[in-house]
Amino acid sequence: MKKLQSVFLLALASLLPVRAATDNNGNAWFMYFGDHPIKKTSKWGVHLEGQWRRTNYGSQWQQLLLRPGVNYQLNKKVALTGGYGFVSTHSYGDFPAAHAFPEHRFFEQATITQRFLGLDWSNRLREEQRNIGVMTKQADGSFLRTAWRYENRFRYQLRTTIPLPFADKKNYIAVYDEIMYNFGKNVAKNVFDQNRAYIAYGRDLGHQTKLEMGFMEQTVQHRDGLVFEHNHTLQFAIYSKIPFIGD
Repeated sequence: MKKLQSVFLLALASLLPVRAATDNNGNAWFMYFGDHPIKKTSKWGVHLEGQWRRTNYGSQWQQLLLRPGVNYQLNKKVALTGGYGFVSTHSYGDFPAAHAFPEHRFFEQATITQRFLGLDWSNRLREEQRNIGVMTKQADGSFLRTAWRYENRFRYQLRTTIPLPFADKKNYIAVYDEIMYNFGKNVAKNVFDQNRAYIAYGRDLGHQTKLEMGFMEQTVQHRDGLVFEHNHTLQFAIYSKIPFIGD
């Protein structure tokens, strides 16, 4: 797994082109991640996720994301998930899309945990099949979705948490980096899609629920390959693993 991590970092360095234009945005994301087993001892569970993404320091819509799925705990170190995501992306920034557009995607992922340097690490590998709405301006000035553009995307996230030595042992620092690559016949200039670097303060609230408040630096390459977004993003997240039956 460490070799895989090194390969992705080298690939990122080799694929980044010279930046022709940059777009800086201040965002705020409010998120819920639920991985709920059917029962406490069940290998099967349900993934429930909602993200309310705001831009211009929280005053305007950036995206709405809803992502349900099905989980299966293959063994102590490997969890599998498959599901569906709906995304509504709005116009924002200095180089905005002409109009808000929808996206329907399916995803498959494996999460592999490992112990290294005295910490628990999570390696998440996800593949997405994306159907992105193509919006066309009509004679009356309105926009209509007239087609779907199909793309594939591969994502790799490396995450760990560092316990803090407070009295109740419920506080921690969370860090992760996630890199994303597009591929397929409809991808030309933005094989590198984006990178997300994150650090947060976390608190175990009990009852298998955690709260994280932190900062993410998101770098996104536009489809034309000529614009890079630098999204400086505050994040507020709740993580829950409460079983549906029993606790």
